[in-house]
Amino acid sequence: MAAVKFVRSVWESFRANSGLEPRLLDGLRVTAARPGTVNFELDIKKEHTNRLNILHGGTLACMTDLGGSLAVASRGLFATGVSTDLSVTYLASGGKIGDVIRAEVTCDKFGKTLAYTSIRFMNEQQELVARGSHTKFVALAWKDPQNITEELSPRPESSN
Repeated sequence: MAAVKFVRSVWESFRANSGLEPRLLDGLRVTAARPGTVNFELDIKKEHTNRLNILHGGTLACMTDLGGSLAVASRGLFATGVSTDLSVTYLASGGKIGDVIRAEVTCDKFGKTLAYTSIRFMNEQQELVARGSHTKFVALAWKDPQNITEELSPRPESSN
């Protein structure tokens, strides 16, 4: 329970302080979190679509970026670092207006310097529509006084 509460508080900080996420992903809901894994979903609206009226790849890229940050948060870092690499592979249409896109993101490796995350996007039929990865530089994030790393994660892995 501590992980989901903490991850939601980090998401609220993004919503309060960022320029992009509250504009594009305001309706995103964190549905579950445990150390190292976060699930979330988004109701697809017009602003999430391309000119074909299907989910825009840029929306999925933004969700990959945010998802990586939330996965890092699930390990106890409030300041979730900065991106060093982001990749999305699109496999099928993510849906249309009125559909729900769901994601599960994991923090695959969590070190003193870098965190590596991966994400899977599923449509309402539980079909894989995209997958992504996000690498974050977290060395400075370890100093944030709002961190709860002792509560949510084991000691950082030594090699990065």
